[in-house]
Amino acid sequence: MANAAETGVLPCAVIGGGPAGLIAALALAHFKVPVTLVARRPAGIDNRTTALLAGSVAALEALGVWEACRPYAAPLRVMRIADDTSRLWRAPEVRFEAEEIGLPAFGWNIENSRLIAALWDRVGATSELDHVDSAAKSIEMGDMRVTITLSDGVTLAVALAIGADGRHSLCRKAAGIAVRERATPQTALTYIMSHARPHHDISTEFHTEHGPFTVVPLPGNRSSIVCVVAPREAERLAQLSGAALNAEIERRCHSILGKVEVEPGHGAFPLMVATAERAAAHRIALVGEAAHVFPPIGAQGLNLGLRDAVTIAEVAGAVGPGGDRGADSVTIEYERRRRADIGGRMLAVDILNRSLLSDLLPVQGLRGLGLYALDRVGVLRRALMREGVAPRAATPSLMRPSDAAAIAVT
Repeated sequence: MANAAETGVLPCAVIGGGPAGLIAALALAHFKVPVTLVARRPAGIDNRTTALLAGSVAALEALGVWEACRPYAAPLRVMRIADDTSRLWRAPEVRFEAEEIGLPAFGWNIENSRLIAALWDRVGATSELDHVDSAAKSIEMGDMRVTITLSDGVTLAVALAIGADGRHSLCRKAAGIAVRERATPQTALTYIMSHARPHHDISTEFHTEHGPFTVVPLPGNRSSIVCVVAPREAERLAQLSGAALNAEIERRCHSILGKVEVEPGHGAFPLMVATAERAAAHRIALVGEAAHVFPPIGAQGLNLGLRDAVTIAEVAGAVGPGGDRGADSVTIEYERRRRADIGGRMLAVDILNRSLLSDLLPVQGLRGLGLYALDRVGVLRRALMREGVAPRAATPSLMRPSDAAAIAVT
């Protein structure tokens, strides 16, 4: 069989310049896989934040990115779940502390703009990585290659294409991978605020009848907000500004951080649940939202996508020089490694979200009983915390710090 150099086919390309795509490209370079990143540099302002769990931070350390991120990230030492519904059966508050499982923090929260800037800086400094500042216009599969046509008409032929191109993925469509999707009656609003009282590195997730209202620490007396509400309520909140918005956010925070001041700008995102029926097929592997989309609960979404990104890099990196990076053995192995992690996270988050939206008393009772058990049964609580931070069966080696305590919190 002819190798990539003999046929003029590049070993690998990543399509998409979000965090999952950038980390996939950097991880491939880390494993000595020649890679081309096809992505436009971001032009807009993203006021969202990302809670990077400990495994994701370990990967960023290994890839030489974390040092640039650390000054702008806040540790998440404690995570609280509080029932803020007005229903008959209310769940008890549950408090998860990283110290209980021997970690200095579950993870770190950082503004997306800071994270993406650090990743792009590292891309520019990585000699094993080529960047094409263009968008993919079309993608076609062949027996021995994937052909990517760029917006300027230039074409690239690659052995393996990694689709990090979002929920409307061209790569997924080209591979003929079906997607199961369902809209939820929810919209997520994102804000950043300053506040009078310190957050003490505690993230609080208030569970309401329409979804979670989550307060996540940032450095100093600042926090990010993810407010999941019904679409009509989202329209009302989006019209608020100044003192009215500050008062609304403080009320939803139950004044746990004192007076708040919401910074200019917000995001609004209709929520949905979507899962690709396969994570890879026909020389195309999917990562991030190209493979799965679900509500922002428990900081699982992006961290799941980063495990995708590092896993495909490890699998492709195991192929020897000159080997076929897009062979069936590669895509089948990637699919095998990711199936349980993706399916399990999707199911858990979907069940929890549905339980918040349901008015059925038995459902409310089961949710309350489950949270009560977590609060009272230490073995169960610690097992859930460990699985949430870094699932034992699905975490690639690059995301397993040899000494978790070495990721110091200062």
